Amino acid sequence: MDGTGNTLDQLELARRLSPAYAAVEVVGSTGSTNADLLAEAQRGAADRTALIAEEQTAGRGRRSREWVSPRGSGLYLSVLLRPVDVPPSQLGTLSLVAGLALARTVTGLGVDAVLKWPNDLLAGPARAKCAGVLSEVDPASTTVVVGIGLNVTPLSTEVPAGAGGLPATSLAAEGARDTDRTEVAVALLSAFAELELAWRHGGGDLERAGLLDEYRERCVTLGSEVRVELPDAAAITGVAADVDGSGQLILDAGDTRKTVSAGDVVHLRANSG
Repeated sequence: MDGTGNTLDQLELARRLSPAYAAVEVVGSTGSTNADLLAEAQRGAADRTALIAEEQTAGRGRRSREWVSPRGSGLYLSVLLRPVDVPPSQLGTLSLVAGLALARTVTGLGVDAVLKWPNDLLAGPARAKCAGVLSEVDPASTTVVVGIGLNVTPLSTEVPAGAGGLPATSLAAEGARDTDRTEVAVALLSAFAELELAWRHGGGDLERAGLLDEYRERCVTLGSEVRVELPDAAAITGVAADVDGSGQLILDAGDTRKTVSAGDVVHLRANSG
């Protein structure tokens, strides 16, 4: 395959991702793979069920932003998880785990990539957005659905900029050595399965799971002057000093330190490190 618009091979995906995943399904088109799996959770879908769509017509990112998901040009996937031994307060760290899986996969394809807290994947010299993560929790069934959107083949001009005007890019645009979407999906879901298992063993705490140091190393936000735009429309400006085991960003804001658990980060200057 030439990696441009190639069709996902469900049989190959299911074969190579077993037994790490209970089920792997590929659909031609859907509104949102996250929404589909949240509905399947109510019908008893198994732990570690994965759903991949050739296109999404109502793809969503964080804070209800649209994620443009044209047919055959990216990976639009979700994984349903039932981590019954992880405290509810730690379920949010799964988004950072998914970000790590993206970073491992994309750098393994020869692309320079880093993470912007909490889970945006930036690629190439321009640090453009290549992927994002949306995790949603169904408290009624202690289920988490982790959605990942990864731009693989060349982008159309219709892809909007992200928060803070962050431009979009793709694996193809950054010179990835392989853009066959089946191969990329196998690599990404395999990396996520390995990291998610460690995350469960650590009770959802990134430090206990042995993942925090790697996250810190890959996170370009640390050491940068940033503005965090909070869900209530307030904003905090400071230097991103650290990330803790619960995935919270620690800011040096003047004479005080503030801890942020949710928000959009805009980098105000290049990382000083």
